[in-house]
Amino acid sequence: MAPQVAFQAQAGPHPSFIHVAQQFTFQQQLQNQLVAIGTNPTREDNFRLQGVQWINDVRTALQLPVRTYCTAVWYFHKFRLVHKDSEYQYPDAAAAALLTACKIEDTLKKSREILAAAHNLKVSASEHLSSDDSAFDGSSKVVIGLERLMLEASGFDFRVRYPHKHLIKLAREAGFDKDVTRVAYNMMIDLYRTFAPLKQSCATMSFACLELATKVLEKQQEKIHGKHAPQYKKWSTRRAEVLETILDLLDLYTHFQKSSIVGPGHSMDKFIQLKIKVNQEAGEGQSLNRFTEFFDPPKINGFRSNIKTPKTPVTPASPAEVRVNGKDASPATLSPRSSGSGRRGIGARGQDGTVRFMLDAEQAKEEKDITSKYFTEEWEEYEVEVEEPIKPEKEDRGPRPPYRGNGRDDRPTFHQNKRPRR
Repeated sequence: MAPQVAFQAQAGPHPSFIHVAQQFTFQQQLQNQLVAIGTNPTREDNFRLQGVQWINDVRTALQLPVRTYCTAVWYFHKFRLVHKDSEYQYPDAAAAALLTACKIEDTLKKSREILAAAHNLKVSASEHLSSDDSAFDGSSKVVIGLERLMLEASGFDFRVRYPHKHLIKLAREAGFDKDVTRVAYNMMIDLYRTFAPLKQSCATMSFACLELATKVLEKQQEKIHGKHAPQYKKWSTRRAEVLETILDLLDLYTHFQKSSIVGPGHSMDKFIQLKIKVNQEAGEGQSLNRFTEFFDPPKINGFRSNIKTPKTPVTPASPAEVRVNGKDASPATLSPRSSGSGRRGIGARGQDGTVRFMLDAEQAKEEKDITSKYFTEEWEEYEVEVEEPIKPEKEDRGPRPPYRGNGRDDRPTFHQNKRPRR
């Protein structure tokens, strides 16, 4: 006999995983990443607002420019999309984001100086501590450890945007008054309390802040919608993105009015009425969705799937799924086990392979296509001759005699029921 045997070719060394940095992220991707790491929506809003407020207060105390604030908040949002809230304290993450931003923007501050400024904001002047105090030894080590994770979460992407420059340029081109520009400037700072900076460009956020400022102050609205107003096409944006950004700001002012700069200065009814008008404009005239590029989940057996965690775009060029404790897991869930410890979680992003960070998605895709053929599992079938021993046949002893039993017929008999004799 010649049975067929399958042979598996031995794979080469483990391929490195490529993390492609994403400068823009859609709202649906943001929601999927938050659901993938098991974030509680209520806690997410509170931690996000408290972390951004912490960054703003400390950078004001240290007299840092607004560009450092924008960079720090951007890294803070990126970090929270990858790591669970239960793995760190939001002040530590905010301090690590501000430390990273100070190095990127060349406004150098040590971790101890940032922690000392945060501490001095909460106590009286007689209890102020210097940055050299030993009370900041442990916190400083945690912040330095989170700094590396902050860079990894962003994919080592240093392409930071400064929308306030575009806001001032757009306000000068349109001819807005100083009070409108000042309100729009503060709205831009409030906008960083939302996820809009991860989704929109600088021009889109500038148009949204200036338009909402004119509606709140009820003046110079013709300069943003009139015949001589700046054109969206020139600034490489669209009406859909501007409306989405305006609604993000109005959501902040209607739900978290006290956690903003512009919100407490105006009544809640004004923001609610403006939100109703913007929703009517988006629904009636242009039939625009609340979020751009939002797709419903696919139908399975005729029913809409409730799964909100498809393969996340955290690592587009990496394997789609890995095994963690015998279960399938997304690369987005592989986060550090503790704050500042430097130990990564188990799985593809931890111990099995090296992670390389790239900015060009096309280059990463071409590299993956070239190297994928060297790491595929190939099976080859071939025949092998095997000698099998012949089993001996049973001896033939002739016909078997009939069973005699005890001389009586062993077949079952049936008797009628009879009455017993008396």
